[in-house]
Amino acid sequence: MQLSLSRSPLVSARAPSRRLAFRAQRCTRLSVNCVAQPQRKDENVSAVSDRNVLLSSAAMLTPFLIEVQSALAKDGEYGILEGRTIALIHPAVMGVLFFGTLYAGYLGYQWKRTREVGEEIRELKKQLPAPAADGAPVQSPLTSVIEQKEQERKALVAGNYRDKHWWWGSVLLASGVGIAIEGCVNTFMRTGRLFPGPHLYAGAAIVFLWAAAAALVPAMQKGDNSARQAHIALNALNVGLFLWQVPTGLEIVGKVFQFTQWP
Repeated sequence: MQLSLSRSPLVSARAPSRRLAFRAQRCTRLSVNCVAQPQRKDENVSAVSDRNVLLSSAAMLTPFLIEVQSALAKDGEYGILEGRTIALIHPAVMGVLFFGTLYAGYLGYQWKRTREVGEEIRELKKQLPAPAADGAPVQSPLTSVIEQKEQERKALVAGNYRDKHWWWGSVLLASGVGIAIEGCVNTFMRTGRLFPGPHLYAGAAIVFLWAAAAALVPAMQKGDNSARQAHIALNALNVGLFLWQVPTGLEIVGKVFQFTQWP
């Protein structure tokens, strides 16, 4: 404003010229520019005010967002899947499967006994003396033994141990493989990595033994005794590994209670 006022008397006193007209025009533009500055300042103040409002709102909401994240899980990435409830599914189901393995072994033994008793009866009948000339059976001490064996076999057949053994074997194979994978996935979700060690290696071996024992079933159904003996040996080794990894499993359960929260 001061620059335009100081130039205006000089322009009126001298004769008009292109040079003076240019200077006057330049001064006029400077005056207009000076007047326009306050409007830009108001816009900057408004923008700063809006930004402060946004920052204040974010600061107020941050504690609530953090609380929701903490309530879901340790890192909040997988939510309740990282919690204690899901982490305890693996040890709980494996405990059931351990006793299921023992029960399946009992059923398998009873089914094996059913077959053996039938074979024993057939062998004893071959040792009976030939009937008399009139066709009457000859009394023999083996007769009472055969009757006892037949009663035993009748009770074993009524127990339907074969079908029960197959059913529990299928449950162990499907549930065991599934829950073994679930345990590894849950560990990775909670910690971001796996922990190679005795428990992990024993668990992998158990899954392999389940699959190998199941693979022998077709040969067993055809009467292959070698396959039956291998099936029994694999499952016996499976039970031994199961028992061996119980202490390490309980140790992991303790860490779950230590580093996780409900739910």
